[in-house]
Parts: sequence; C-alpha cells; structure tokens
Amino acid sequence: MAMLFLFNLNSALAQTNLYQHPEFDQKTADHKIIAIIPFDASVNLRPKQMKDMSPEQMTNLEKDEGLSIQSAMYSWFLKRKKRGDLKVDLQDPKRTNALLAKAEITDIKLHTSEEIAQLLNVDAIISGTFETDKPMSDGASIALGLLVGFWGSTNTAVINMSVNDATEGELLWNYNKKVRGSLGSDNDALINTLMRKASRRLGYTD
Repeated sequence: MAMLFLFNLNSALAQTNLYQHPEFDQKTADHKIIAIIPFDASVNLRPKQMKDMSPEQMTNLEKDEGLSIQSAMYSWFLKRKKRGDLKVDLQDPKRTNALLAKAEITDIKLHTSEEIAQLLNVDAIISGTFETDKPMSDGASIALGLLVGFWGSTNTAVINMSVNDATEGELLWNYNKKVRGSLGSDNDALINTLMRKASRRLGYTD
C-alpha cells in the first residue's frame, strides 16, 4: 500500500500564473464537450535512483504518470459537473485514449491542438505538462519504491495546463502552478491542491 502524505499548507511555497483569453466567454459560448489528453510528465529522480532504472522503465513510469494526471483531472472536473458547476461535458479518457491509439498518435507534441481536437470530435482540449520529484500515481510510486528503495514526500510539483480551441487551436486558458512542500497521497489529492484556486477563474466553471 502506498504511503500517505499530507499537504502542509503552512510550509508550502506556491507560485501561480494564470491566463484567460479576454474573449473566453464569447469563444466558448457554443462549446458542448471537451477532452483531457494525457499529460506530458517528467519525473526528476536523483542520480542514485536513475542508475537503477533502464531508459525503458523511465519512459514507462513517466507515461503512467501522465495517464494518472489525465485521470485525476477528469475526476476533478467530473465532480464539478455532478455539482452543476461545469458548463460543458467531458469526454471519457478511455475514449480519448482509444481514439489517439487508433490514429497511431504516440507523440502528441508532433500534432497541433486543432488536429487533436478534431480527431477527438470535441470543441476544445485540455493538455499540459507535469513535473515532479517523485511519481504520485499509486502504481508508479510503489514500483519505484520497490525498485530503488525511494520513499518520501514529493519536494516539488509543477503543472502547466492549457485549454485550446478546436477550430484554430487558439489558446483560451493557461494555468501554471508550482508547489513546494509535502504533497498529498496521490494524484487526485495533488490535482485538488493545484486546481483549487484555478477553478475560480476558469470560464467553463460557475
């Protein structure tokens, strides 16, 4: 069982940057459904931890972490949808990932936002990057702990997420947050921490 860590607000140091297009409401007035694609994750291990991992293991770990962030983000938005606080519907990540796989898209960075959005048949996509000093998904965290004997709280987590329109790929919203400190038990807890203030300034939410 993964070790649990509590987020310490008193000791954490946070940096936040948020942008919303000045015409967000007008540009998203007809939006009905959005998709969250897997995040581009980076796990910045220490040299002693890296030496015990093969490049393939590292690639798989970061891929799993990106999928975990996608899942946690979906859960976060879904809760707000159920409360009536979200104005659009969400595409199930299983469908999103199946469509990406069917189109043989393995590196999302090689495709434009509008290409991805039109492939998924959605009005906008949420994408982003995620950096951490320790994987937060349960499976990756346990695997790493068993492999290199690394347990402990994450020191730093950085998320950079964007909302891009499907028509021209225009950037509608961007959120960058860095948190230092002792971070929560899993990616669901981490996303709750990172997104708490952002939700107040995202046009899709009430």
